[in-house]
Amino acid sequence: MALTSTLFTGLSGLDVNQTKLNVVGNNIANVNTVAFKSSRVLFSPQFYVTQQSGSAPDNNFGGTNPNQTGLGAQVAAIEKDFTPGAIDSTGVNTDMAIDGAGFFVVQSASGQQYTRDGAFTLNSNNDLVNSAGSFVQGYGADTNGNVVTGALENINIPLGEATEAKSTQNVTLQGNLNSSGDVASGATILTSQAFTNVGGTAPAATDNLVDLRTTDATPVAMFTAGDTLTLAGTRGSRQLPSQSLTVTATTTLGDLENFINESLGIDTTVSETGLPTPGATLQSSGTTGQFTIIGNSGTANALTLGSGGIADSSGTSPFTMADGTYTDPTTSTQYTSGAVGESTHTTINAYDSLGNAITVDITAVLESKADSGDTWRFYATSPNNEGGTGPVVGNGTLTFDSTGNLKSSTGTTLTISRAGTGAGTPVVMKLNFGGATSLASSSSQLLMSNQDGSPIGTLTSFSVGEDGTITGSFSNGLTRTVGQVALATFNNPQGLIDEGGNVYAAGAGSGVAQISAPQTASAGSIRAGALEESNVDISKEFINLIIASTGFSASSRVITTSNQLLTDLLNSQR
Repeated sequence: MALTSTLFTGLSGLDVNQTKLNVVGNNIANVNTVAFKSSRVLFSPQFYVTQQSGSAPDNNFGGTNPNQTGLGAQVAAIEKDFTPGAIDSTGVNTDMAIDGAGFFVVQSASGQQYTRDGAFTLNSNNDLVNSAGSFVQGYGADTNGNVVTGALENINIPLGEATEAKSTQNVTLQGNLNSSGDVASGATILTSQAFTNVGGTAPAATDNLVDLRTTDATPVAMFTAGDTLTLAGTRGSRQLPSQSLTVTATTTLGDLENFINESLGIDTTVSETGLPTPGATLQSSGTTGQFTIIGNSGTANALTLGSGGIADSSGTSPFTMADGTYTDPTTSTQYTSGAVGESTHTTINAYDSLGNAITVDITAVLESKADSGDTWRFYATSPNNEGGTGPVVGNGTLTFDSTGNLKSSTGTTLTISRAGTGAGTPVVMKLNFGGATSLASSSSQLLMSNQDGSPIGTLTSFSVGEDGTITGSFSNGLTRTVGQVALATFNNPQGLIDEGGNVYAAGAGSGVAQISAPQTASAGSIRAGALEESNVDISKEFINLIIASTGFSASSRVITTSNQLLTDLLNSQR
């Protein structure tokens, strides 16, 4: 074979080793590049010239092997090593590393790309982007914080912008209800002076207030159209908010009954054994009538009216309400005013869906005692119950066993109307008295220990879980899912096309990107506040550098030797 072939053989050695040097140099240059994947070069013989193909043996001849001369080397493949690099903690909450298989998905002007480089930041629009400005892709979340899988979207974390409030759904109360107290056996009874209707007839609930007259020798009108009636008083030890009713020509005694019940927060649905039915009622006898207010049982439900009682616009009191007696018209049983019985009161501070504060007053009264345990009744009122239905929002019972532990309860779901406020209505609130006991004590005490609502708050920080879920933390203490990072896996990552900038594109040999949430299918998990290091083994690369340079030098020596022989051959003609 001609000596010129040797020159080309040596040249091929230079080429392949030069390629190896380039690859090794690139690996070493990126030894500190985040999530960089090193490459290796594989060589193969270029092709062979067959001078003799060989022959098969027979009975008289042992056969010969082929004679072939190689014509150098070529680059068979340059392969990426996708072995994961070490994970280094950075403490930056936008940094992410993939522990296992998979690639982050980013959207650039060139289309969808893939990377292991999780050095992300938030841009001015609070979009999560990589160092090249490409948008990190993932799944959004609905208003309830549920991740909406399916179509990918830019991950947006609106720090300082997003606001959130949560309606209270569950309230936990704890404390001790004194089992050694007195059972409720009385209620406040307030009675007015006697009055009559115009013309001297007995008043009825449907009669108008402007038709009422005093029973004096010279009767006078008790109300005139345009009067504003104001009711102020106390319930137990707490002051009730002042309420007003404007009298018109058609305002009836029935309207006044509803006004008093709502203003004083009397629960007229509770009927207790041995006690009169609570509420404001009209009793008529002969030609006169009398107005009676009966409160709920227990000292914490004791009612008093202010010095003006139910005052009109001039500040006087058309009703001279005072403690009195009440005779049941059906049973003729007479009751005397006096709210007695062990009881306690507490206030729940809750929130509606807009973050508006809601207060709920809970009053617990010892209703009965038995060998098997005590029964308490609780009354719930809220001044924030809208819609004209009054402050009463529920009542129920708490039954304790003989060891003072809660055995059963009723009526623990409260419904509070928020009609006309713009908030979601109604607020349905579940009371949990599991932390309450009924043991002998000097007094009763009931306190709210927890509620799951919150006022308005601003997104101040976030964290990323192993499954890629991004959880936002709000200034009001609320947390909510704001999105989830997506990962892409490939059947053959070696088939990806490196587009520079630490990103890859799908290639013909990689297969289609299989995009899912982390920790699903074959995708790895996310390590937040960390970055994957380069997987370049610097000592190995130095060895490869020596091997490549040695191969390059040896190939150049082949060329030098061939050149010398050719020179000698040319000189032999002289």
